[in-house]
Amino acid sequence: MTYKATLKVKFDTEWTSTSYSFDNFSGFGDMMLPEEHYTFEVPAEDLNTYQLFRFFATVARVMGHDEINIMKGACGVAFGEDRSVENMRKVADEFELTLGEDLRKKFEDMQQAEEEWARLEKGPMGTVLTDENDQCDE
Repeated sequence: MTYKATLKVKFDTEWTSTSYSFDNFSGFGDMMLPEEHYTFEVPAEDLNTYQLFRFFATVARVMGHDEINIMKGACGVAFGEDRSVENMRKVADEFELTLGEDLRKKFEDMQQAEEEWARLEKGPMGTVLTDENDQCDE
């Protein structure tokens, strides 16, 4: 059995001019198009979620959204209030992100690691190890 699927998004804009000037009889500025029509089509048989979001990011750019707002929108989908914390943690772990509610634990772990490093750096019987000590032993 053969499966064929296509995802198609159509974006149309039409502007209505409200002013007319003697220099421009159409009522539109030199840099404005009175109409724009875009159709985006992608084969969807094997489209994964990353490709799907990239496709919609392209559509969003054509609609006038900038990169930072597209990224914010994707984060809003991933980390919105309607998502489960468990799933947010999975995504955060995959992308090496820290959720706000996990910052205190991360800070405490870092403090503990720094204290352990300071203890190890002191060396045996409270002596401080330095590069100079290491060189004298050679």
